[in-house]
Amino acid sequence: MLAVLGLSGTGDTDWARLRGLQYSGLATLTFFRAYAHAILGLFTAQIYQGSINFFWLAAWLGALVFVQVRGVYFDRTLADAEHRRISRKEFYGQALTPLLSGALWAVPLLAFTPYGSLTDLMTLLVIVATLAAASIYFYAAAPLGIFVFTLTVGTAAVAHLVWQELWSVAVAGTLYGVSCLLGTIEVARTYLTARVAESGVAEKEEVVSLLLREFEENEADWLWEVDTSRRLRSVSPRFAFALGSPQKDVEGKPLLELIAGQTWESGKFPTSLHDLAERLKHCENFSNLLVNVTIRGEKRWWELSGTPMRDDRGRFVGFRGVGSDVTEARNSSEKIAYLARYDTLTSLPNRLQLTEALGDALKFAEQWRTRCALLMVDLDRFKSVNDSLGHMVGDKLLAQVSARLLALMGEDQLCGRLGGDEFAIVLRDVSDFESVRGLANRVIAALSEPYQVDQHTLYVGASIGSAFGPRDGKTVEELMRNADLALYRSKDIGGGEHFEFEPVLHASAEERRQLEVSLRKALDRDEMVLHYQPVVDANSSSIVSFEALVRWDSADHGFVSPGKFIPLAEETRLIVPIGKWVLREACRQARSWPDHVKVNVNVSPEQLLEPDFHDDVVKALAETGLRPERLEVEVTESIFLRDATTARTALEQIMALGCSVALDDFGTGYSSLGYIRKLKFSTIKVDRTFVQGAAQNSSESLAIINAVVAMAKSLDMTTTAEGVETLEEAELIRRMGCDKIQGYYFGRPMTHDDALKLFDGSAELKSA
Repeated sequence: MLAVLGLSGTGDTDWARLRGLQYSGLATLTFFRAYAHAILGLFTAQIYQGSINFFWLAAWLGALVFVQVRGVYFDRTLADAEHRRISRKEFYGQALTPLLSGALWAVPLLAFTPYGSLTDLMTLLVIVATLAAASIYFYAAAPLGIFVFTLTVGTAAVAHLVWQELWSVAVAGTLYGVSCLLGTIEVARTYLTARVAESGVAEKEEVVSLLLREFEENEADWLWEVDTSRRLRSVSPRFAFALGSPQKDVEGKPLLELIAGQTWESGKFPTSLHDLAERLKHCENFSNLLVNVTIRGEKRWWELSGTPMRDDRGRFVGFRGVGSDVTEARNSSEKIAYLARYDTLTSLPNRLQLTEALGDALKFAEQWRTRCALLMVDLDRFKSVNDSLGHMVGDKLLAQVSARLLALMGEDQLCGRLGGDEFAIVLRDVSDFESVRGLANRVIAALSEPYQVDQHTLYVGASIGSAFGPRDGKTVEELMRNADLALYRSKDIGGGEHFEFEPVLHASAEERRQLEVSLRKALDRDEMVLHYQPVVDANSSSIVSFEALVRWDSADHGFVSPGKFIPLAEETRLIVPIGKWVLREACRQARSWPDHVKVNVNVSPEQLLEPDFHDDVVKALAETGLRPERLEVEVTESIFLRDATTARTALEQIMALGCSVALDDFGTGYSSLGYIRKLKFSTIKVDRTFVQGAAQNSSESLAIINAVVAMAKSLDMTTTAEGVETLEEAELIRRMGCDKIQGYYFGRPMTHDDALKLFDGSAELKSA
């Protein structure tokens, strides 16, 4: 009886689990119990409304409702009790509701009836008897509560009847109460037996369905089974093979000891093995549990599913389940996870892991009111290594760079590769700014040391931009963007430097972004205009050509310097459509000049390396009607650094049309006489820096100009001196033998209309 009521547990029966089977059904009935108590409570209050003060009736009824509401909420927390072990606290907490209900129903039996009639008493006794009987048949899941409720109200009723000297009614009430108590025990026993049987059937069905499902999906390789002591039984050949031993050698052996390997003696099991042991110990179902096992000294991964087995009486008799060896799949998933977070070339953390680390560093800095930092590192001159020696050498160089960076890392510092030749360093806790500057200088010094790669001695440097969180950015995106802006600043001044982010850099970047937006609309808005600077014959000072110079008068930004928008156009490749427009417009306007005057058009490397550049020149000449010999294309030596073959082919094609080609800024870039030998340039332009140096009697500048003039004459080419601004410079250039002169002394860049005036006599050029 005590076991059924839940007051004791004996034998091997898992009583806590059986309590869960009992109490799991309360959630569906608890509302009806509360509803019945509330209705009968209202009926009782109506009976005594003329005899008992309204305040006391209301207080009693309110207490009854409160107890029932509390019971509803508590019983609903036990809805999942069938799948877990119910605690003693929950067990007695549930019994509290019927105990309080019984105590409250005892109040009208003891306190209200003296003020009512005998009929009222009999009616109240019927109500209480109805509640007790209904509880027995409809609330058998909680026998202790029924027992407590019946005992409480029964005692109160009999006591009142004895006090009223209604002896026969008291005896009948006592017999009724005893019958209710015995009925409670019997009904509860029947209910519990049925629940245990249902649970057993459900478990068996679950085992069968589990096995069928695993085998149907072809995920399991073998069956396994253990007894209550977790020793193997009914070992199948496939399971014995997985254990690496014959069947007879593993039958009856502890499962955990067999799969723990050498860790069994030390007791230092993997976490997954501890998890398996706990589930077996507490008789819990588990599915697809990944366990790290050791079979004959080899680490393996098993995926196990199992369920506890019980006999007809509900007693636990062991575990049965299925398993499979998923070592290969596990290794593959680990490799995939590694590739997702690490760079395959350098084995450094990749962008994903760096951004996660930076996010954690920002959270740490915000929580502890400290600072973190991000250093963006970009290699200098790395592209030339790739271009000259190939990507294999470049990859080996990057591996050495990563090794040097790792050697510099300290505690709370993470170095990774963002991509290409760009790296990043995350500093979690920055005590002072000087420590970051010191690290940046050490990185630059270390990466600037020579490298030995495949018998090549290579030199690259490093540029670094840094930003501090949360000062320079409170999010990962902001901090990376600002560190990148600081890096751009370092690259702009030639590299090999460390720059910290400053707000002005962001303002410059925003200005550049707005400038780019406007530049993309400039041609459609007809904001571009051409100016022309005259090129004169050195001896006669007569105009021989004009150099077309593009200018931009933006509706959003006003007049924008070419030094600002031309580099932007080249970087964004907007120089290609702009260059096409310049070529076509310059040819069109040159038609209005005398026939002997040429037009010089500068062509950027981006434009020249376009596959249809030759077609663009042909189209411009055809549409405007300009003779090819009046068009001279000006290029710089930088075109040969990117794709010398394509550049040479394009220039030869336009030379074949009859156009001439001038080599601009000769001597200031990567000068090579091979270009001049292979291509028949019409003109070599001497840069203004040499002209100014010669005017200041610089022996180096004088020697360079003399050499260029002599070389050009021997190759049947002409020379043009740029940047002549004074009469003295013009006289010097004439004496040195240059054929043509260009500079402010003879004319600044002018509009097309002003250029035309030079031919009608309304304007004159200076002459010596």
